Amino acid sequence: MNDENIKIPQATAKRLPLYYRFIKNLHASGKQRVSSAELSEAVKVDSATIRRDFSYFGALGKKGYGYNVNYLQSFFRKTLDQDELTKVALVGVGNLGTAFLNYNFLKNNNMKIAMAFEVDPEKVGSKIGDVVIHDMAELEERLRKDAVSVVILTVPAGVAQQITDRLEHTDVKGILNFTPARLSVPPSVRVHHIDLAVELQSLIYFLKNYPNEEDTENSQEIENS
Repeated sequence: MNDENIKIPQATAKRLPLYYRFIKNLHASGKQRVSSAELSEAVKVDSATIRRDFSYFGALGKKGYGYNVNYLQSFFRKTLDQDELTKVALVGVGNLGTAFLNYNFLKNNNMKIAMAFEVDPEKVGSKIGDVVIHDMAELEERLRKDAVSVVILTVPAGVAQQITDRLEHTDVKGILNFTPARLSVPPSVRVHHIDLAVELQSLIYFLKNYPNEEDTENSQEIENS
């Protein structure tokens, strides 16, 4: 995301792709304008939060009119750098890694898994979709050569830090970590941890302890944390 001229809260930044996905669908359907109430119903974020999020970027809409869909799509595409392709590398081609390669963000035009790495010799040299699986020994060389800036980590927790340390010798600035390990990285690298077991346990806890409460904003924050 281009934030050279504007700094927004991280919670707002996490919601922007959600808004953009819905706006793209509206544009494809031919809709010309949308209200914050309609956005709220679609993305399950309360309208006050949406208006506050949008206010960080100035006057995106008009009172009594709502938001122009064409303008919003153009604005969010530019803000989220949708016109620039980001190459992503996948490290670890187990069951989860294979699922990522089969999916490969087909509905997104700004990011693509360009290469994958694995230690299993039976997988090295093969392809899933159009992605070649390379030997882990080639990790640093290939990441530097293709200027890859983002890595998805789907390896056993025991080797996650070791592989992360190797990324310090590349241009990688972002890691999407699907392992339970909490990684130590230099200040120049950002890590988003996604522990599926923890997320499921959290969901079950909330179902048991808050069964009748509806808090759209808080549920959205939990989803995007």
